[in-house]
Amino acid sequence: MKTKTVLAVDLGAESGRVIAAHFDGQTLRFEELHRFANTPVAVHDTWHWNFLQLWHDIQIGVEKGKSLKPASLGVDTWGVDFGLLDAQGRLIGNPVHYRDRRTEGMMEKVFAKLSRAEVFAQTGIQFMPINTLYQMMSLVASQSPQLAIAKTFLTAPDLLNYWLTGAKVCEFTNATTTQMYNPITGNWATELMEALDFPKNIFPVIISPGTRIGEYDGISVIAPACHDTGSAVAAMPAQSPNYGYISSGTWSLVGLEVDQPIISEAALEANVTNEGGVYGTFRLLKNVMGLWIIQQCRRAWQSKGCDYTYSELVNLAKTEEPLHSLISPNAPAFLPPGNHPQFVQDFCRKTAQPVPETPGAIVRCVMESLALKYREVLEKLLAISKKKAEVIHIVGGGSQNELLNQMTANATGLPVFAGPVEATVIGNALVQLISLGELHNIYQARQLVADLDELNRYEPQDTAVWDEAFQRYQRL
Repeated sequence: MKTKTVLAVDLGAESGRVIAAHFDGQTLRFEELHRFANTPVAVHDTWHWNFLQLWHDIQIGVEKGKSLKPASLGVDTWGVDFGLLDAQGRLIGNPVHYRDRRTEGMMEKVFAKLSRAEVFAQTGIQFMPINTLYQMMSLVASQSPQLAIAKTFLTAPDLLNYWLTGAKVCEFTNATTTQMYNPITGNWATELMEALDFPKNIFPVIISPGTRIGEYDGISVIAPACHDTGSAVAAMPAQSPNYGYISSGTWSLVGLEVDQPIISEAALEANVTNEGGVYGTFRLLKNVMGLWIIQQCRRAWQSKGCDYTYSELVNLAKTEEPLHSLISPNAPAFLPPGNHPQFVQDFCRKTAQPVPETPGAIVRCVMESLALKYREVLEKLLAISKKKAEVIHIVGGGSQNELLNQMTANATGLPVFAGPVEATVIGNALVQLISLGELHNIYQARQLVADLDELNRYEPQDTAVWDEAFQRYQRL
């Protein structure tokens, strides 16, 4: 069989890359064409994404891949952020970063018009201040002139797809992250938009993952799961339905794959989310702050002249006393950028715990707290869905963190399979290959991933000690 090549454009919160995926009918092989930084820019106290630079780097990567004669290309990015186009199809301003403070107080403004229960009934999405819903509410509340002249709303990957093809569409998996999509009607939540004075006419048609949306320089552009976690879950090397997953990176997305959204009182109370998946599935999950806290700690130490690598920080953490101090990773203090070592110490001080002083102690505190948070979230998801989990699959960049993987097995009492690292890129490529007819279905695609020989297994250890720590964690 002739080798088929597709290009996967994957943008994360810290970096982006263009990867060529080569499929010979039996195995997948990956070739990095271009890797680049994704560096936000602050202008007058507003935090923006630098989309023009991202677009420039994508063009460089695709140009490098042209000689490979790719059959298609696909784009995935993070969720919730968006751009607005004017009547002439031009971008109105720089897209604003979801960690910008413009959403402060916006949840309360929404709840003044609609209750939490009403919003959840229409969307099935967890309540987080970063959600598109509250970013849009900030534009309404400030009477933004951008919103007044906007003719088209496009989420982050859809904006890039528009620049590639000219098609103004929104892809399903990313549209669901906005908290403005109704999974019951299968379309935008128009009743919610009307109640909040959002202009309904700017929201384009929603397409399914796997849809061919146009061409760029003669290359077919196929929408994969355009939300990066959707692509990562598509590449989950699961061989049975009884598993939980963690897509581990800047955020940790802890979840289950389900056939239908679960919109219940229990789901609302637990503040879990029903995001779109591939081929008729939904991702019942919850966001955990993830490695963001360690990334911010590293930057804080760099600013003081201590340029630790991530592996050095993990090695320092290994030497520290276990389960000494704990934090709640999803506490509001850890959401914005800043002096996270100080934030960790302040949290421990306020909760009458020993205060970690060294970088190793702080990193160990964060990682152990993440593992316990994973257990808490997974237990809630299993109770809500009435499903079982026999193993946990950890994919993404965080799956390389052997210490955190072992801590997760210890905390949950379940075996952990770590890998593949490049799950997002793999899932992006797999959906393209299915659309091109090179793979029959998602089950065959996942078997390919399971055969990549990249998985590492971690068995639970010291579970009684971790059970006691979990009780302590819950009291925080």
